[in-house]
Amino acid sequence: MPSPARIREIPQHESVQPFIDVAWRFNSSDPKWVPPLRHSLTTLLDRDKHPFHHHAEVAYFIAERDGVAVGRIAAIINRLHNEFHNEQTGFFGFFECENDPDTARQLINAASAWLRDRGMERMRGPMNFSTNEECGLLVDGFETRPMIMMPHNPPYYARLMDAAGLEKCRDLLAYWLDDANPPERLVRGLERVLSRTGTTIRSFDMSRFDAEVAAIKEVYNSAWSQNWGFVPMTDAEFAHMAKDLKPVVDPDLCLIAEVDGNPIGFSLALPDLNEALKHLPNGKLLPFGIFRFLWEKRRIRGMRVLTLGFKPGYQHQGIGPAFYVRTLQIGGSKGYTHGEASWILEDNWDMRRPLERMGGRAYKTYRIYETALRE
Repeated sequence: MPSPARIREIPQHESVQPFIDVAWRFNSSDPKWVPPLRHSLTTLLDRDKHPFHHHAEVAYFIAERDGVAVGRIAAIINRLHNEFHNEQTGFFGFFECENDPDTARQLINAASAWLRDRGMERMRGPMNFSTNEECGLLVDGFETRPMIMMPHNPPYYARLMDAAGLEKCRDLLAYWLDDANPPERLVRGLERVLSRTGTTIRSFDMSRFDAEVAAIKEVYNSAWSQNWGFVPMTDAEFAHMAKDLKPVVDPDLCLIAEVDGNPIGFSLALPDLNEALKHLPNGKLLPFGIFRFLWEKRRIRGMRVLTLGFKPGYQHQGIGPAFYVRTLQIGGSKGYTHGEASWILEDNWDMRRPLERMGGRAYKTYRIYETALRE
């Protein structure tokens, strides 16, 4: 039996690099794992640099044994989430751990105690940091590599969650699509829906980047307002995200739906950059990784539809599947051979049924856990 690990909180003035390095310790031997970009992850965790921290409190904990890091966890209070949902929910995220239930329990207890001391009534996760970023623990679908901005973890993590007393809150699904030619009957039906509702769908105009981003932000914060786990993005968060995505977005795959020239919905599909990032085992672009990344980026054949929604009043008119069909058609014409729609709530049949009619299949499951915080 290994000696108990020691859990310590990383002080604000201390580097988070040891916290970041833990991910390589438990995932680098997995050929399906794609290392995160260290620079992006460092910025996300930096309380002074990333706008998420303007409305949040975060603590980083690391588990150590004999001077070696054997686990990590973050405890998160997202004040914007609690104000929006009128609740006192804390979160945990960035979980990594050796295959030892005691170490996992110590980490989860450390996050729970920190949140409880600050008045939180329940803990939910993993969230890195919210539903606007990576979230969920992979519990099914380990045989394939994750797509861009989706998590991946060892299979035993689910057993650690169960042993620590956490319970399932929600499952999130990823759908696989590999046919750029949806059934003609479906295509004709969706064209009739667009005509009946007076809806047109166009691609993002990069020459009007700021105006297009502003229109998308308005749609986003209204379209998802009734969705489980939704947290509105602040102006600073949206600007930060747009800046990060601008160099890699394919404007043809960012679609905006309009009625009488007014945006009422949008969808965003990204080229699966993980196809290129998997060739950077240390997660560093500089100084030499950038050349390998740019070379591999030309060979990307996958895409991920990572967000799709409509303003209230347009959400149940059958327009959503038209986004998927149009994305597949455009992607196929540009050489993309497959795609993923993720994530989708397990009970969101308005999205699941059309995807399955198009030949999509749920091939990965990510789980959100929850526990009450009691003395």
